[in-house]
Amino acid sequence: MTDRSEGLPLEALWEAPERPFDLVDRRGGAMPAALAERFPGELTIDLGRERPTIVANFVSSVDGVVALGPGKPNAGGGEISGFSDADRYMMALLRALADVVVIGAGTMRVGRRQVWTAAHIQPALAGAIAAWRAEMWLTDNPITIVVSASGNLDPAHAGFNAPDVPVIVATTSAGAERMANLPFGPNVRIATVGNETHVPAGALLEVIRGTGARLALCEGGPHLFGEILRARLVDELFLTVAPQVIGRDSSTHRLGLVEGTVFGEGRGRWASLSSIRRAGDDLFLRYRFEP
Repeated sequence: MTDRSEGLPLEALWEAPERPFDLVDRRGGAMPAALAERFPGELTIDLGRERPTIVANFVSSVDGVVALGPGKPNAGGGEISGFSDADRYMMALLRALADVVVIGAGTMRVGRRQVWTAAHIQPALAGAIAAWRAEMWLTDNPITIVVSASGNLDPAHAGFNAPDVPVIVATTSAGAERMANLPFGPNVRIATVGNETHVPAGALLEVIRGTGARLALCEGGPHLFGEILRARLVDELFLTVAPQVIGRDSSTHRLGLVEGTVFGEGRGRWASLSSIRRAGDDLFLRYRFEP
């Protein structure tokens, strides 16, 4: 399928009033001209003082599907978005702002050729992205944090083999033992956290904090997102709504936020809509969660 929305700007339809600037630190602002051509206005994210800010980015079908599940071809966001160029552009901007990009092992397995940097998905804009990160005094690339309880990861994956992209695998002691003798490069570090079968959100937060990061971007999958959302650690959600209906079967995954299953026992967490943008038939929604 050819790229949808190629070259289209993400036009602003509505923005909520900004919070008072003197109350928070912020990351972002005005972009280099080459980036601003497709994103009119500024993109800023509030930074927390007590812990790193965590924002999530997903693309969803109009009926709430965010992943097609294992064994499906192109089971990740590309198939959901119809390989929307505008969605990849939004993803690149968020990666450009981030200190770390957090993904689950399932997301990594689906994106076998993926490297979690902005330049990887918008190579023609690599220079502008690098200039923007330099203006913000950020490192060349965000750190990739892969969350895998089992440590069942392929060291040949492209995401492990970009020497200028540091990678941390947050895993259990059993996972660390499994990975110990695998041929990972010097850019890959193993962080043993959590219990024998699970990497809890609090332990993941400490891995993020240990990097010195102030802004972490979670790109899923939905199970990892649900874990950190249950722990009330997600501060904002960037949600692209793509114009297709996929339908439900046993292999599709929906965000717990959409289905109302993340918290259980009738407990939810409210979010406020802070902006709406549009590129062709794609909607780009931004939500801020209440503390």
